[in-house]
Amino acid sequence: MDAVVAVSHPLDPLSLDEIASAVAILKDTQTLAATFRFPITRLEEPTKADLAAYRLGDRLPRLAFILAIDISNGETFEGIVDLTVCTVSSYIRLPLDELPYGQPPIMLCEFETVEGTVKSDPRWIAAVKKRGITDEDIPLIQIDPFSSGYFGREFEKGKRIVRAVSYWREDVRDNGYAHPIEGVVAVVDLITNRVVDLVDDEKIIPVPRKKRNYGRETFPEPRPDLTPLHIVQPQGPSFTVDGWKVEWQNWSFRVGFTPREGLVLHELGIKDQGRLRPVVFRASVTEMVVPYADPTANHYWKSAFDAGEYGLGRLANCLELGCDCLGHIHYFDVPAADDLGQPFTMKNAICMHEEDYGILWKHYEFRNGIFEVRRSRRLVISFFATVGNYDYGFYWYLYQDGTIQLEAKLTGIIQTAAVATGETYPWGGMVDDNLGGPTHQHFFNARLHMDVDGGDNTVTEHEFVPRPWGEDNPYGNVFDTRSRVLKRELDSPALANGETGRYWKVSNPNIKNSVGKAPGYKIVVMPSPVMLAQPDSTVAQRGGFAKKHIWVTAFDAREKYASGDYPNVHAGGDGLPGYVKQNREIENADVVLWHSFGHTHVCKPEDFPIMPVEYAGFTLKPNGFFASNIAMDLPPEGNSQSVDNRLQHSPDDTGNGSCCHT
Repeated sequence: MDAVVAVSHPLDPLSLDEIASAVAILKDTQTLAATFRFPITRLEEPTKADLAAYRLGDRLPRLAFILAIDISNGETFEGIVDLTVCTVSSYIRLPLDELPYGQPPIMLCEFETVEGTVKSDPRWIAAVKKRGITDEDIPLIQIDPFSSGYFGREFEKGKRIVRAVSYWREDVRDNGYAHPIEGVVAVVDLITNRVVDLVDDEKIIPVPRKKRNYGRETFPEPRPDLTPLHIVQPQGPSFTVDGWKVEWQNWSFRVGFTPREGLVLHELGIKDQGRLRPVVFRASVTEMVVPYADPTANHYWKSAFDAGEYGLGRLANCLELGCDCLGHIHYFDVPAADDLGQPFTMKNAICMHEEDYGILWKHYEFRNGIFEVRRSRRLVISFFATVGNYDYGFYWYLYQDGTIQLEAKLTGIIQTAAVATGETYPWGGMVDDNLGGPTHQHFFNARLHMDVDGGDNTVTEHEFVPRPWGEDNPYGNVFDTRSRVLKRELDSPALANGETGRYWKVSNPNIKNSVGKAPGYKIVVMPSPVMLAQPDSTVAQRGGFAKKHIWVTAFDAREKYASGDYPNVHAGGDGLPGYVKQNREIENADVVLWHSFGHTHVCKPEDFPIMPVEYAGFTLKPNGFFASNIAMDLPPEGNSQSVDNRLQHSPDDTGNGSCCHT
C-alpha cells in the first residue's frame, strides 16, 4: 500500500483517506476478524519536542492510534499505524480482565442492541408490568443504556456492561424523561448480549403519566413580540483560516479534534511587537463525571464519565441542524471514523465566529475633554456534544487584551425519578407532579499543556492575606500577597478559596519582562464545590480528579486524560491522583496544568422539560506577560454602528455559513 500524504502540518487531524488507510493496514497486517470494532481512531500527536525538531527541518512520521475491540469476546488492542511507511508500529493487547479493569468507551452500535436485549428478557417484562405497563406499551418504551459504574460485583469485574433504565412513552415524540419507570434496572453484558442482573425494587411507584413535551408542536403559539436580531459583518470577518490554522487579532493557533475530547486548540500564541509568543501548547477538556446523590436503585450507580465512557468528540453535533452560532461563521468539518472504522465527515462540527463583548477599556477625563472608549471583541471557537439526556457546549474565547477563557454550557434534560402521590422526593427537588430531579454534580477537567514564552515553566500559588497591626501597618489597611512555588507534583493538588482570592500563575523563570520579573499567565477559577461523595466511595475513587480544583504534572505523553485511559467499569485510582504520586519535579519544567471545575445542581421546576443553560469555566489572564495594555491600539470606530450595519440584512447576506433557517 502506498503512503498517504494529505496534510500540511503534523498536528492536522487525520484525513478521511488516512483514516481509511490506517484501519485497512491494521486489519490486513493483524488479520482482524469481521467481529472487530474501532471505538477510537485518531492522530497520535507529535510532542512539543517533536515539533521543535520539525521546525528545524526534521521529517516526522504520521501516526494513527486505533483502539480495536473484538465484540465476540471483548479482547481489546491498542494499535499504532505508521502511515508514512504503511506499517503497524505496535499492537498491544490490553489486560482489561485484571484489577482495576477498565473498558473502551461504549459504542453507538452497542447502544442499538441493548433495547432488544432488555425488552426480550422475561424478568424485565414482569417487572415493568408490576408498574402498570402493558404489552401494547412495550414497543414504545424508551431504554436508556447508561455506563454502569463499578461496585466490585462479579458481573462487573472485567466485564463490558451497561445498566439500562426505562421510560414510558405513548408516542415516539414524547419526552420519556417525564415518565420514568422507577425501581427497574437491567444490567446488560455487551459481549454476550444478555441481561446478567435485573433489579426489581420491592417498592412499586406508579409511572408518572403527565406529558411534558418540548417539540415545537407543543407550543403552537410562540410569543409574537420578538423582532429579528441580525449580526452581520459586511466586510467579512477579522480572522483568517488556512486549513486548520487560524489567525485573529494577533492570536495564532491550530484547531484539532479527537473522538474523546472533541475540540482541541494547538500552539496557541499571540504576537507582541512583531514576535509570536507561545502561551499554551495544547488545550482541551479531557474528562467529565456526573455523580448523582440518590441512593435508590435507579440512581446510586449513575456517574457518567462523558468523555472516557462515551466520547465527547464522537457525540458532537452537526451544527447545521440548528442555530448554535450567530453571525458570520466559519465551520470546520471534521474527518471521523465510525465503529466499523469507516471514514465519514462530521459536518459543521466546530463553529468559529466573532462577537461583541461590551467595553474593553474606557476613560472620560473631564479636565481636558478627552473621552476614549474601545469595545471588546472576542473570537469564539466552539462545539456541542449530546450525551444521552444532557447537551454540553464547549466555548473557547480569545480576547484582544490577551485573555483566554473556556466556558462550558450545560443544557438538555435532567435525569428524573418517579415519586408516589402524596410523597416528597428526599434526594433532590420536585420538578412536577410525581416527578423529582436527583441532586447531582457536573465536573469537567481541562488539560493545559503550558508553553509560556516557549520554554520550561513554573507554577506558583498566590492568595491575599491581611497584615497584622504593627509599625508597618499602623492604620490596619495593609494586606499582602502570600505566594509559594510548586516544586513537586504532590505540592500541586489544591482547592480554590474565594475568601483569600487564591489563584495560580504559570510563568517562565528563564525570561525577564519589562519590570524584571518572569512573564506569566494566571488562571482565575471559581471556588465551586468539589466532589461531595465520600472519599472512599467508588465514584470518588474513579473520579479522583474532581477532588481538587488544580493539579500540576510533569509532561508525559502517556498521561493524556484526567481519569486515565479507560474509566468505563474501572475500579478507580487512575488518572490525576495516580499521576501526581510519582512526585516528579515541576519547577522550571515542561508542565501540564489541569483544572477541575463544574456545577452542583439541585433540580427545580424551572429545569424542566429542558434546562436553561448553566455556565461553568475559567479564565487565563496575562500577568506580567506584556509590557502594557496591548489593546491600546484598537481603532476607536472598529465596532461603531455604521450605516451598513443598520441595514436590514437577512442572515444569509453574510455569504458564509451564517445561522441556518429551520
